Amino acid sequence: MKRMLMLWRLVRKDLRLLWFAIGHPSRPAWLLPAAGLLFLYAVEPLNFAIPLLGAVDDFVLVPLVLHTLLKLLPAEILASFGRHSLPKLRALS
Repeated sequence: MKRMLMLWRLVRKDLRLLWFAIGHPSRPAWLLPAAGLLFLYAVEPLNFAIPLLGAVDDFVLVPLVLHTLLKLLPAEILASFGRHSLPKLRALS
């Protein structure tokens, strides 16, 4: 259970970073198509036809691909996200 919670925290941060990167003015050209393909893969009809395979995809493969995709982002976007998210995190604590 603890591993699932850690995975959820990682995915939540990755989704925030993806949302920020999509809106960033200097985002790479490949980001929108890659994010769209990942979204389509996550909601594909095969998930509904074979439930066990869909669960493996949703909980293992999709977060790993998302994390790998975000590792390819330019350092400028990652640094900008860090500056953008730190004040919000400090306000919450």
